[in-house]
Amino acid sequence: MLWPRAVKDRIKTGNDRELVHSYPYRSACPSTVWAELVENSSEELFLAGYTNYFFWSQVPRFAETIRRKAESGCRVRILLGDPVGEVTTQREAIEDVALSVSTRIRITLEHLGRLGDLPGLETRYSSAEDAVNHVSLSVFRFDSDALVTPHLARLVGHDSPLLHLRRQGAGGMFDRFAEHSEELWSRAVPVG
Repeated sequence: MLWPRAVKDRIKTGNDRELVHSYPYRSACPSTVWAELVENSSEELFLAGYTNYFFWSQVPRFAETIRRKAESGCRVRILLGDPVGEVTTQREAIEDVALSVSTRIRITLEHLGRLGDLPGLETRYSSAEDAVNHVSLSVFRFDSDALVTPHLARLVGHDSPLLHLRRQGAGGMFDRFAEHSEELWSRAVPVG
């Protein structure tokens, strides 16, 4: 009687099957996880963080990888906050850190600028109406995996929790967060 209950308690069932791992801080997720997810993406790489700046320093040879992915047919999308938008300004006052939100966005834009016009790579700013929803939740998709960071109160992204999700079927947590980022993307404006 005890064995089946013990096994059942250890095996994920239902919606929690999509939860691969959780981290109390985004910065606690090993850089190897980020690098492997980026490297293994072949169809979809969608970075819907408000700044996305940390990819350039956390993932080795990130620019070259983005170029290679886009050139090989992987859809690469980057959704950013508007560096001069009202929500960005408000968030900077809330965070009150030296490396401001607008600076972090500009770091990403600078790196993207170095890549030049690259077919297969799309970059947009979230719309003014959606910016508050974007700044409070980062969704990074890598084919059927996602890393999701709900931003807490006054904390910067690396101090907020992170969930690693893997899609197991329709209507699960992965799909819910994917729908969120797709909705933001649908109203976003091209960077240019």
